[in-house]
Amino acid sequence: MPKAERYQNRIELLQGTLDLLVLQTLRWGPQHGYGISQAIRMNSGDVLQVDTGSLYPALHRLEKQKWIASAWKFSENKQRVKIYRLTAAGKKQLSAERSRWSQLLQAMSGILEPRGKESEI
Repeated sequence: MPKAERYQNRIELLQGTLDLLVLQTLRWGPQHGYGISQAIRMNSGDVLQVDTGSLYPALHRLEKQKWIASAWKFSENKQRVKIYRLTAAGKKQLSAERSRWSQLLQAMSGILEPRGKESEI
């Protein structure tokens, strides 16, 4: 897929969705900010891209809510990086967020593909 077309196909994230994506990414293991953004991009097939201007405020907000914790460490190439990890409270929040997301998907499905009604599109 050409690069320009990939950018056109990107989806704007719904409010609150970024928190869910970050929490889920950290469920797979501790990660630094760039690693989180790369995991989201790669696991979404290049459809979702989180800019640093959105990611770092979200990380600070999640840390303030005690859903994630961070610590400074040195990377393999001796760079000082902040590593984020999911806390027990974050795991609980992730479960609640996933449940809400499932409800939203069911509701959207009911609107987009109602049973017994023919599509008008």
